[in-house]
Amino acid sequence: MKKQVFNPYMPSWEHVPDGEPHVFGGRVYVYGSHDFFNGWVFCQGDYICYSAPVTDLRDWKYEGVIYPKTSEKMNADGHMCLYAPDVTKGPDGRYYLYYVYDKVGFVSVAVCDKPAGRYKFYGHVHYKDGTKLGERKGDMPQFDPSVLTEDDKTYLYTGFCGNNMKDRIGAMATVLGPDMLTVEEEPVIIAPGDCYTDTSFKVQTECPYRQDSIENWKGYKNHAFFEASSIRKIGDTYYFIFSSQVMHELCYATSKNPTSEFKYGGVIVSNCDMHINSYKPADMPTAYGSNNHGSFELINGEYYIFYHRHTNGNWFNRQGCAEKIKVMPDGKIPQVLITSCGLNGGPLEGKGEYPAYIACNIFNNDSPCVYMKYDAPQITQDGKDGDRILGHIANVQDGYTFGFKYFDFKDVKSVSITTRGYVYGKYEIRTKWDGPILATITPVGTNIWKTYTSDISIPDGVGELYFTFKGSGTHHFKGFALN
Repeated sequence: MKKQVFNPYMPSWEHVPDGEPHVFGGRVYVYGSHDFFNGWVFCQGDYICYSAPVTDLRDWKYEGVIYPKTSEKMNADGHMCLYAPDVTKGPDGRYYLYYVYDKVGFVSVAVCDKPAGRYKFYGHVHYKDGTKLGERKGDMPQFDPSVLTEDDKTYLYTGFCGNNMKDRIGAMATVLGPDMLTVEEEPVIIAPGDCYTDTSFKVQTECPYRQDSIENWKGYKNHAFFEASSIRKIGDTYYFIFSSQVMHELCYATSKNPTSEFKYGGVIVSNCDMHINSYKPADMPTAYGSNNHGSFELINGEYYIFYHRHTNGNWFNRQGCAEKIKVMPDGKIPQVLITSCGLNGGPLEGKGEYPAYIACNIFNNDSPCVYMKYDAPQITQDGKDGDRILGHIANVQDGYTFGFKYFDFKDVKSVSITTRGYVYGKYEIRTKWDGPILATITPVGTNIWKTYTSDISIPDGVGELYFTFKGSGTHHFKGFALN
């Protein structure tokens, strides 16, 4: 079997959510926060980086730690966490890392001569009088910075608007000068939080920021800004990417101006496939979603959206995924399905062994749920954080389906599954989650991994694969093989 890449595209023991992909010098670098396996809060680790050549997205390289969380004196004891970062290349040719610690409301900056070198603390974003952005009277706290540099200007996008937080108006755009720190143009609110999509609201007179293009804000209804600011540019159009008030989706808005006139465009991806109606009802979730954060990037002539999924039965063990997207001639971006094959450049081979952790769908059609359930089947691993052990699905229960997309099936005659634990029942195997059963396999309870096989006839061509468990007990699903 040739080398392939799955979702998640990093190793299964790695947890790097909030991915910001950037192409520098023939490689794509992904900058994100860093969760711990079995972590108890978000973003407990140092910033690390992965990269791949733009010509081969199956060949990811671990670049190591690029910025320890103890880099600033105020966090020498590590009590604060590094939230989602972004990187831009400055007018001086150096690379600037923007970030926010979880216990403060201002933006920090680090700098490096290489995209994935060891960044050094540089300073804090501030007004011309030295006051930090976020600490002036009336300022909203800074959160999830994203940056785009054009000539001597750097556009900084920030914000967090939890549901019903009337003191948080929306996402901010701030223009910085060539030193990458000093505010040159006052912040502007460019997209509304959920309290401000009704244009009849009273403008916040105490807020020092200009509130731009309020007449456009009603277009964000039901998809108001929540967090995860990101910025991209295609031609003469700026794309503001963000996580909406429902959290599981990444949306976009567009404008010809980097600090005004942004109009809501649509959903790019949902980490539970909500709104997708090509293989199931649009309001049916087929994975356990929660928050989402990412962006898109042009890589070797194709656009890809990077996002994250949730694992281990909680919100704090997130993993980066990616899908190819299309940018239409009119600039619109249709929503893309979540898959197992992401950056592979096409479907996975229809024969061979595959780990269960690449499941893009985990759901129970009898009790659908959009958000993470702690007692549901979950992608996890043995060992502790950092142990290089392949992931699997744990806590498998009656009625749950595990879906994998896509494979190029050819002359498949048998299917095998590997399980362990207390299992009393059977797996039903289909190529549509609600389609006819093509094979059944009845595993036996055991405390070690055991493999079981059945004959199967799968039509040739590109398709999906679903495993539904019917029975009792709770057990683990390691993976499957097609032959």
